[in-house]
Amino acid sequence: MERSCLWSSLLFLQVCCFTSVGVSENQWKKIRRTISEAVKEFTPCSPVNCSCHSSVLERDLEPFKGGVSEDLMAATIQRGVGTHYQIIGHKLFRDSNCMFPARCSGVEHFLLEMIDRLPDVEMVVNVRDYPQVPQWVQPSLPVFSFSKTSEYRDIMYPAWTFWEGGPAVWPIYPTGLGRWDLMRDELKRSSAQWPWKKKESKGFFRGSRTSSERDPLILLSREAPELVNAEYTKNQAWKSEKDTLGKPPAKEVPLVDHCKYKYLFNFRGVAASFRLKHLFLCGSLVFHVGDTWQEFFYPQLKPWVHYVPVQQDLSNVRELLQFVKENDAVAQEIAERGKDFILRHLRMEDVSCYWERLLTEFSRLLAYKPSRKSSYKQIIQKPNRAEL
Repeated sequence: MERSCLWSSLLFLQVCCFTSVGVSENQWKKIRRTISEAVKEFTPCSPVNCSCHSSVLERDLEPFKGGVSEDLMAATIQRGVGTHYQIIGHKLFRDSNCMFPARCSGVEHFLLEMIDRLPDVEMVVNVRDYPQVPQWVQPSLPVFSFSKTSEYRDIMYPAWTFWEGGPAVWPIYPTGLGRWDLMRDELKRSSAQWPWKKKESKGFFRGSRTSSERDPLILLSREAPELVNAEYTKNQAWKSEKDTLGKPPAKEVPLVDHCKYKYLFNFRGVAASFRLKHLFLCGSLVFHVGDTWQEFFYPQLKPWVHYVPVQQDLSNVRELLQFVKENDAVAQEIAERGKDFILRHLRMEDVSCYWERLLTEFSRLLAYKPSRKSSYKQIIQKPNRAEL
């Protein structure tokens, strides 16, 4: 009787294990098929003249193809939704009011860099975190913002953080974000120090609790530390351990040290996250959570081709982490494609090129010739910051 019960128990375990493996393998086949189809359908874009991102520019300017009148521009300025800039006679002028001076300075670096090639134009540049022109606003207001969702009609521009004015809630580099061209070099060096085979095979995230959407990953890290290392750091709103899910805040980790891990998580913040472009350069596999928020270069980054898409509620995150751990070669290929895209299509010259094309095309939509406001001060070139 005992032997019969033991045999039945062993048989039951074998069946359970076989069924579990079978289900997993079938699920892995489904994911591998999805990856294969995505790669097959993907067409790499040209790196010439920042044309990779031109479809975004065309789409954002489409609502204004009938022209931007002087009255519409005046109404936009009157709304106070951004800083008013004028480029007249190859000189840059702006209103003295800027909510975040460092962010305006980051924008102005690019405008002044190409000032001799720009036509007369004026525009309202929003340096807040959030877009300003919901779809229901009629007529659409020509407001430039760095990020938006499909529910907004703001015109996207390359964010100030490509130069300066990075996240105010982080300390300065090395725990914050530095100048993009210099950070590219730093991250490439770190990537070389941490090739794929040397990286730790687990997910990694450090960041503040700007959204409760990040909570499931922090909780998974506490439950399954072999899968993911994720902790909350302080931000300006931190008051107690309640703000870091009942545990002391973790220390910030420099971006170069993220490269030690194979799988790096990117979440939206208040709007799009500034860290996304940096994570790819580690040569690690990016787990991009949600697809609602966009920057100008996002649309050419394709799920499963360049990164692993994660549902916004993180309901599939454990499964995805298990998949990449068990399909290491597939994970490495996605990571390499993601890194290659950023290296080829998001150089500093691509950022400058996009700014120039955007302002040149927008100037053609103005149905009037801008005239300088006498109260505006001229903005002049500052010495380049040669360090991070």
